[in-house]
Amino acid sequence: MQKLRFLPSIITALTALTLTSCSTTTAEQYEATALTSYTWLVLYANNLTNQPQPRIETFANTSVVNRNGVKPPGAVVGPDDRGLWWPTLPPRPSVDEVEQRKKSQEEAGKPELMKDVQYKLTKFKSEVGSRKSEVKNGLMPPNSNAKKPIKNFALKRTLRDKKRPRSIS
Repeated sequence: MQKLRFLPSIITALTALTLTSCSTTTAEQYEATALTSYTWLVLYANNLTNQPQPRIETFANTSVVNRNGVKPPGAVVGPDDRGLWWPTLPPRPSVDEVEQRKKSQEEAGKPELMKDVQYKLTKFKSEVGSRKSEVKNGLMPPNSNAKKPIKNFALKRTLRDKKRPRSIS
């Protein structure tokens, strides 16, 4: 019976030691990305002036991923007034390429260059001092071993000329 008297005090001491040695500090960080792209497209219809929904064919495109405002590899233009970097222009489709995709009795419009931006904001929870370093959702920010993404916010926003593209000569 003498041994059982010390058992509760030993359990209390071990619990206190365990709790103080496994402290975890949590911090939140964000990663902002923007996919900027240029795409050539051509409108096709039996009557381009009167048809409300012409068929749209896309041709060459280029894109670059902006991360936290840092110049990405492959960016040649920027930063613009919104802090975005842009890729090189894709090659304009030739007359032969445009004609090949034309169906019988259709008219082909002029090649038009689309400028598009897709934004994404990812929120990460960083645990400092934690023994776990597993990843939730399979996503990790670059150069990090202890960060876990906890939410992904995706926002697609296109520039004003997305609805009706401008023709670039």
